Amino acid sequence: MQIARRIARQITRRGLLRLLGAAAMAAGAAPRSVPASAGGAAHANAGFTQRFAEAFLDQYWQRNTDAAIAVGYYRVADRLTVPDARYRREYLQFLDAALRQLHEVRADRLDARQRTDWAVLDSQLRYERWALTRLREWQWNPAQYNVAEPFALICNTDYAPLDQRLRSALARLRDVPAYYDAARQAIDDPTLEHTRLAIEQNQGTLELFDVDLQQRLAAATLGADERALFARRLAAARAAITGFVGWLEGLQQSLAGGGGRSFRLGRVLYAEKFQFVHQSGEDAATLYGRALQEKQQVLQRMAQLSEQLWSRYLAGEQPPADRFDRIGRLIGKLSEHHVAPADYLPGIERLIPQLVQWVQQHDLIDLDPTAPLQVRPTPAYERGVAIAGVDAPGPYDPGARTYFNVDPIDRYSDAQAESFLREYNDWTLPVFIIHEAIPGHYVQLMYANRSPSRIKSLFGNGAMIEGWAVYCERMMLESGYGAQAPEQWLLYWKWYLRSVTNTILDYGVHVLGMSEAEARLLLMREAFQSEKEAAAKWLRVQRSSVQLTQYFAGFSAIYRLRTRLEEQQGPRFQLKRFHEQFLSHGSAPVKVIEELMTTADTPA
Repeated sequence: MQIARRIARQITRRGLLRLLGAAAMAAGAAPRSVPASAGGAAHANAGFTQRFAEAFLDQYWQRNTDAAIAVGYYRVADRLTVPDARYRREYLQFLDAALRQLHEVRADRLDARQRTDWAVLDSQLRYERWALTRLREWQWNPAQYNVAEPFALICNTDYAPLDQRLRSALARLRDVPAYYDAARQAIDDPTLEHTRLAIEQNQGTLELFDVDLQQRLAAATLGADERALFARRLAAARAAITGFVGWLEGLQQSLAGGGGRSFRLGRVLYAEKFQFVHQSGEDAATLYGRALQEKQQVLQRMAQLSEQLWSRYLAGEQPPADRFDRIGRLIGKLSEHHVAPADYLPGIERLIPQLVQWVQQHDLIDLDPTAPLQVRPTPAYERGVAIAGVDAPGPYDPGARTYFNVDPIDRYSDAQAESFLREYNDWTLPVFIIHEAIPGHYVQLMYANRSPSRIKSLFGNGAMIEGWAVYCERMMLESGYGAQAPEQWLLYWKWYLRSVTNTILDYGVHVLGMSEAEARLLLMREAFQSEKEAAAKWLRVQRSSVQLTQYFAGFSAIYRLRTRLEEQQGPRFQLKRFHEQFLSHGSAPVKVIEELMTTADTPA
């Protein structure tokens, strides 16, 4: 759950947070078109495309080189952006100029596709300005500073011959010391939690530089002079990373005594960030209230299924009077059925072709058999937030390999491994893979790369991305996956309860001040999560904010849209057509997709 090849992950982990424009779009709607001549519409659309779908993006990637590589824009692969004060000052000027130019365009004279592109781009620029000047995470989150990912992509993506890619890496290596010097200068009053994360992930970066780059260099045909320069720059880069980690460790010691910045975002910043993330017109408090209501409805369903299954699995035992104890006891019994620790990763690999076959046989959505998907252990420099995620290629390089990163469990103790695998048991492990891969994130991002709107593909909405994955869990079971077994549905509702309690947890922690003990009570007793899962979720909510609310919000919006169209279309409704139409609009906010699917555009 991280979140797209790294723009979707940066977009979910580091902030794929959008706002649909100015006051008219604060409620989640793009400006409406007004009647005009066809010639005027064509002129307006062509002008917008030329200025912002082409020229602007080229300028944007020149200033965001890490994100550019993540989406397959390799023209800047040889450049490392140094995040110093000068860069931030000049980038703010760039954002202000781009916003002025964007608002010179009459959005209400564009057709629906271009108009919603305008809104998404306006959202992106406004968010980045807000993040730079108001959230200022570049000051208090040291985990924002890590050079690993672009280097890994350059090494592992065959977009050019190996020697050419290594020369790009060589050019980037030159500025690694300056990058980490700038990071030290920028960091001020960091949180303890993000400092720890930065230490862990940058230690993983050292592994990348010690192993991956060296292996690629050994396979290359570079000359002696280039190899010598590579060795010098690589040594300087490792020294810079080691020095940064040591400096962070000193900060960690001073912060461990207390008195540092709280990881909790607080009510005001949380409310502002929530609007950027969701673009739905719903505020954070309202979503929190809906999640509390949904939690009770899910618990009622789980209680009924527990009564149905009790005698099958716990015959002779008296059901506890307490609802949580009764449901939890049965879930605990079912959770005993899971793969062995050594079979966890192979088990995931076996499930993927089974899910592909199910989707194809039930005609749920077309898949691309030529798009490669590789399961691999999560690289060390990416660990520490979620247990898995998809690194998918961006629209500039849609044919590149997609990685399904899965955190390994080989370092867990026997008790930790058992706790983890009980959470990902024989019924929930397939739901997990449905979410992350087939037909969840992997398929959605594949369709996003095909979208005629590059802007909607590049600047995706996290609630739509995560919502689609949660929607797929429900949709697959509704299609018959799991044979409608009550065991499958009970464990599904437990899994879905995670999405609901994610919202309760995130809002509770960052706005209401929920303690760790209260969080564990919510997660373990009231949502039936294992101790290992609850500990990981507590860590995650300290290191992220608002992102955990995207699952429930996005799912409920998509499911409402489907239900609405089913009711309107009756027997004409086709599930596959709905899925493919929905995904054809890139990773836009659900409200934007709903407008594009349900209203006829008036040519401008």
